[in-house]
Amino acid sequence: MKAVTWHGKRDVRVDTVPDPRIESPTDAVIRVTSTGVCGSDLHLYEVLGPFMTEGDVLGHEPMGIVEEVGAEVTSLKAGDRVVVPFNISCGHCFMCDRGLQSQCETTQVTSQGKGAALLGYTKLYGQVPGGQAEYLRVPQAQYGPIKVPDGPPDDRFVYLSDVLPTAWQAVEYAEIPAGGSVVVFGLGPIGQMCARVALHKGAGQVIGIDLVSERLARAEAHGATVIDTRDHDDIGDAVRALTSGRGADSVIDAVGMEAHGAPAARIAQNLVAALPQVAGALITEKAGIDRLSVLYAAIDSVRRGGTISLSGVYGGMIDPMPMMELFDKQVRLHMGQANVRRWVDEILPLLSGTDDPLGVDDFATHRLPLHEAPRAYEMFQKKLHGAQKVLLQPAS
Repeated sequence: MKAVTWHGKRDVRVDTVPDPRIESPTDAVIRVTSTGVCGSDLHLYEVLGPFMTEGDVLGHEPMGIVEEVGAEVTSLKAGDRVVVPFNISCGHCFMCDRGLQSQCETTQVTSQGKGAALLGYTKLYGQVPGGQAEYLRVPQAQYGPIKVPDGPPDDRFVYLSDVLPTAWQAVEYAEIPAGGSVVVFGLGPIGQMCARVALHKGAGQVIGIDLVSERLARAEAHGATVIDTRDHDDIGDAVRALTSGRGADSVIDAVGMEAHGAPAARIAQNLVAALPQVAGALITEKAGIDRLSVLYAAIDSVRRGGTISLSGVYGGMIDPMPMMELFDKQVRLHMGQANVRRWVDEILPLLSGTDDPLGVDDFATHRLPLHEAPRAYEMFQKKLHGAQKVLLQPAS
C-alpha cells in the first residue's frame, strides 16, 4: 500500500510499504477514506526527529471502512464506517475505567515511561504505524473505533479522531464559569475548535490570540474577539483591557512546544534536532526545553484564582516555570493528552443531526490526495495558501 513516511527533518514521502494485517485477536484493519494532518505531526516534521526511525508511517487522525476484524472484536464487522481515536486504549483497565484512556495501562509504553500508545507518533509512544495510509491496522479494536452512520461526508465525523475531543477536553479542563471569559492562545485547528466549543458550552466571552491573519479572521467569524499579537507589546495588558482589568477566568494554551517569540529555545531545539539520533534523544529526554513564551503569556493573562488548560504538546524536561507567580495568583493548571473515548458520547449527537453547531462541515481548508502529502506538510507548516486544516484522501 501507499503510506506517508518520515525520512528526516522536513522530509516526508509517500512510499510503498507492506499492507497491514491482523496480528492480534483484538485488531481490525480499515481502509482509510480520510486522514488529517495535525499540528502534532508538525512536531515530528520539525523537532522530534531523535525519536523517529526512517520509514515510520505517520498520521493519527483517520477514519474509514472496516475490512477485517480479529476473533475478539465482536462489536465491528466488515463494511462498518468508523473513526479511529489517536490514542490506543483497551476500555477495561484501571485508567480507562476512570476516563483516562490516554493513560491506558494495557497499552502504556512503560519502556519509555510514557502513557498509552498513540498511532503514528514516535518510539516514545509505541512507534505504531499511523493512519496517513491507504490501510491501517487498529489495535484494541474491540473498544477504540467509533462507529458512525453512513451518508454524511467524512468531514462530519473525521475530527472525532483528535480535534474535537482534544478541544472538548481543553474546554472542560479550563473550568470556564457560566457566562465567563476564556482566552485561547493559538488559533490553529485545536484553538479554533476550542473557541467554538467554549461558545457552544456557554462562555460569555471568548478571546482568540494569534499572529496569522487568516486564523484571526476565521475565529472572529465564529464569534470570538481576537487579538493580533503583532499589534500589542504586552498581551496580558491587552487581555486585561477586555476583562475588567482582572484577566480572563480561564486560559487555554493550544500552541505548545513550538511557540513563536522564544528565539533562544528555538535555537536550542534546532541544534538538538541536528544531532545524531541517540545523542539528540538523550538530551531531549534529560535536558530538553520548550519555547514557553505562550505559557508565560497565559500565566500573565489569567486572573487570580483562574484556570489554565494546556492542550498544546510540551516535551521539555527542564522547562523553567514562574512558580512564584503561579503560587501568588493561585492558578490551577490542568493538562494532558485527550482521553478521546471519554468525550465521544457528548460530542457525537452534535454531529448526527442536520445542523452543524461546531462548523465541522467546512472546517478543512484543503483536501488533497494522499500522494500530495509532502506538499500538504510544507503548506501547513509554513502557513501557505491559507492552510489551516488539511485532510488527505487516499484513493478508493
